[in-house]
Amino acid sequence: MNRCSTGTKPLLFAIATLMLAGNVLADETNAPSVIVNTGAEPLAAGKFQPTWESLKQYQTPVWFRDAKFGIWAHWGPQCQPEDGDWYARGMYLTGSGQYIFHTNHYGSPLEFGFKDVIHEWHAENWDPEKLMALYQRAGAQYFFALANHHDNFDNWDSKYQPWNSVAVGPKKDLIGGWAKAARKHGLRFGVSVHASHAWSWYEPAQNYDGKLTKADGAGKWWDGLDPQDLYAQNHTPSPGYEKGNSIHSRWNWGNGVSLPDQAYCDKFYNRTVDVINKYHPDLIYFDDTALPLWPISDAGLKIAAHFYNRNNQWHGPDDDGVLFGKILTPQQQQCMVWDIERGQANEIEPYAWQTDTCIGDWHYQRDRFLHHNYKSAKTVIQTLADIVSKNGNLLLNIPVRGDGTIDEDEVKVVTAIGDWMAVNKESIFGTRPWKVFGEGPASGGARLSAQGFNEGKGKPFSAEDMRFTQTKDGRTLYVTVLGVSTNDVSIKSLGKAAKLLDGSIKKIELLGGHEKVKWRQLADALVISRPAAAPNNFAIVYKISVRGK
Repeated sequence: MNRCSTGTKPLLFAIATLMLAGNVLADETNAPSVIVNTGAEPLAAGKFQPTWESLKQYQTPVWFRDAKFGIWAHWGPQCQPEDGDWYARGMYLTGSGQYIFHTNHYGSPLEFGFKDVIHEWHAENWDPEKLMALYQRAGAQYFFALANHHDNFDNWDSKYQPWNSVAVGPKKDLIGGWAKAARKHGLRFGVSVHASHAWSWYEPAQNYDGKLTKADGAGKWWDGLDPQDLYAQNHTPSPGYEKGNSIHSRWNWGNGVSLPDQAYCDKFYNRTVDVINKYHPDLIYFDDTALPLWPISDAGLKIAAHFYNRNNQWHGPDDDGVLFGKILTPQQQQCMVWDIERGQANEIEPYAWQTDTCIGDWHYQRDRFLHHNYKSAKTVIQTLADIVSKNGNLLLNIPVRGDGTIDEDEVKVVTAIGDWMAVNKESIFGTRPWKVFGEGPASGGARLSAQGFNEGKGKPFSAEDMRFTQTKDGRTLYVTVLGVSTNDVSIKSLGKAAKLLDGSIKKIELLGGHEKVKWRQLADALVISRPAAAPNNFAIVYKISVRGK
């Protein structure tokens, strides 16, 4: 079996492809119609070729399996209005909340379009060093920066996209700054690339300024720039494009969507290889079914092969890097790391995987701060423990304001995560799943939908729920209780009759505790006496040393 497997069965194909009904089947049997030109940005030589069969050689690097926790700055010009997700699309959906917000603050999108929002974005208070120090203290082992979003704006000195953060807006190389700060603080660096969807995502802009050309900029601030490099709307839009939810069923280029042309696919390929070659990311995240522009183009296959070969060149043959895709077939799960958006797996997965989620909206939403309704640090820690017990990692977005700062409530959440990590990190980093992931009322999670989206739909975690991890040598088992119980803790999986422990219990400690732990192992459960004082009110961790047979 390829990759690093726990030996359990793969996710059923029916679940992996649930949302593809009525769409173009996004499996590895498709023959793409748009073959991208690699003349400007040649493929790196190496063991990987741009085919699904070749990509099955992929091995998840050990450092990623050890890392467990990353932080993401999902930050770009759409954060400037501070009005939440997908602003550059919502502002063009006539009558929507973001359209109303936009017209009240900026005027009609006919005159003040997203290109003009970019012009107002300066990132004047951005201090990546300060933020990275905070994230390092919180326990982040890797950091992701948004290279571009569906708004098609590149946050680096882009060779192929004139609408980039060095040329307009902040006039700063944001990816370069993030990369330097992350590596200075010992974090692996990743970029997230979302721009493959701009073609159809921006189609509502055609009713406003989305059809402007370079000639229309004479005498204006954007004189010399072509809005079509940003909006990519010189095409007939998809049927029903003006409906806000029309994009979702067409995410993998089916259900009648207008298909990108050769030039668009070539440009996406060139831009993505450019950011890889310039900044040497250890990880790359695609917001796509399987790979970007698949199955209509081979752009994603070529980018994946290039990225893996580059990582082999930079770090050696044992490090292919980490590339994420969504809604993967079992075969595709051998080629990359499965990412679940705002959701979690319901069992121990055979391959390393990742949840990406956020404490609020992906793009900064001021109302979240004003109403103090971010996810709590307790929720984040409990979610992390659940994910790690199932062979996963957690990538957590901390929304960034337009000026480049995070707000006071976000600082409190990140700081509290760091306080917990300072005591309990050994139960997270470098661990592996145990024989069962846990027990308790919240063990049966909600069903995944599309990219994930089962977050918060199952039973809430409580002190009756426990999650297990172990050290690589199996000599130490960690039991994380997802809350503070008012009773003794009873762990059925560790009762003598369960016969799951490979040896006898030598010692039990409470991480962060200052008293001797009292326990007794019965036939039906291991019973641990409630401590006089709990080290925290998030999740308490018992460290069980196992004496080998």
